[in-house]
Amino acid sequence: MSKRLLPLLALLLAPLAAAMGEFYCCQDANGQSICGDTLPERCRGHAYRILDRNGNIIKEIAPPLTPEQKAEQAMEARRRKLEEAAAREQRRLDNALLDTYATPQDIDFAQQKAENDVDLAIRNAQEVLAEAQDKRQKLAEEAEFYQKKSMPSELQNDLRATDHEIKVQQELIAVKKREKAAIRAKYEADRKRYLELTGRRSTGATITPPNSSATAR
Repeated sequence: MSKRLLPLLALLLAPLAAAMGEFYCCQDANGQSICGDTLPERCRGHAYRILDRNGNIIKEIAPPLTPEQKAEQAMEARRRKLEEAAAREQRRLDNALLDTYATPQDIDFAQQKAENDVDLAIRNAQEVLAEAQDKRQKLAEEAEFYQKKSMPSELQNDLRATDHEIKVQQELIAVKKREKAAIRAKYEADRKRYLELTGRRSTGATITPPNSSATAR
């Protein structure tokens, strides 16, 4: 049988298939209509329709996705998954924020307390640093006597230990100052989000906890 007669035969058989039940129709790569009571082989890999005995469309089947479309679909699924995870995490953080603070003033109070704790640590480090620097000055003056002769090992050790202490305290102060900046940023973000969630307004005042220490300079 000539291959050119196959599409015509499929069309002629379509009414018979329709009378018996569902049948399938599609267009092949050349735009020719093909129908059959089962999915024709030439319809595979193409979009097709399932029709009932009256010729009504029961279902339309889209063509298979290309590799590029599959990759894009996978990327979109991952993006949605990440967005959903981020939304869940934001809800968790929002609930924790509302459970922690009853009013905007509670945030002010917590921030001031946290900053005061850091200020205290900075002042303590500054005191230790000042003592170490004073000791280093005295050791340096003592070391001047040994410019032209061997310095005692005990004096050398004291100088190294004092230099190390000065470095440690300077680094500690720098860390605490960065910590204080981070505290301010955190509570500012908490305050902003709290006001967004509750619709309240900030008083603009900072509450100082009782018995708090003065702010370190």
